[in-house]
Amino acid sequence: MSLLTVRDAATGALELRAEDGAAIAEALRPLGVRFERWPAKDIPEEASAEQVLEAYRPELDTLLGETGAGSADVIKLDPSHPQAAAMRAKFLNEHIHTEDEVRFFHAGAGNFILHVDGKIYDAYCTAGDLISVPANIKHWFDAGAAPRFTAVRIFTDTSGWVPHFTESGISERFPAITG
Repeated sequence: MSLLTVRDAATGALELRAEDGAAIAEALRPLGVRFERWPAKDIPEEASAEQVLEAYRPELDTLLGETGAGSADVIKLDPSHPQAAAMRAKFLNEHIHTEDEVRFFHAGAGNFILHVDGKIYDAYCTAGDLISVPANIKHWFDAGAAPRFTAVRIFTDTSGWVPHFTESGISERFPAITG
């Protein structure tokens, strides 16, 4: 189940907790964050990247047309991946991108944590969730110590995922709620 919590960045006080997809989308909309639920496709969790992309082709074509993005790929991460710990460490540091960061979760889950206007927005995304974090919004990502997800990534910049780290240290104060 998807979940959004909003906390005060200074005190950690909880300001909002939402589990309904429409309520999550409404809370994130003022930030320019797009949150949607797409119907799940009947393909196995272990499907190849090509199978995942093909299954979601109609939705992806619409999204690519709307956003002007040029490419999509699939990232799969599970605890057996030899780079899982290193990838988690990299994703856990607050950063920005010069383009929107768009993810659709086919399987598994992960937290996109946004740091905006003195608030921490923790969006726990599960299978069927699409989230698009606008360029230059400070954020980090956590799928836990034993990550397990398959996500479609959408890019405008052909160089792919390029972070610009803030080195603020705030991500260490707000561990993700994973599950």
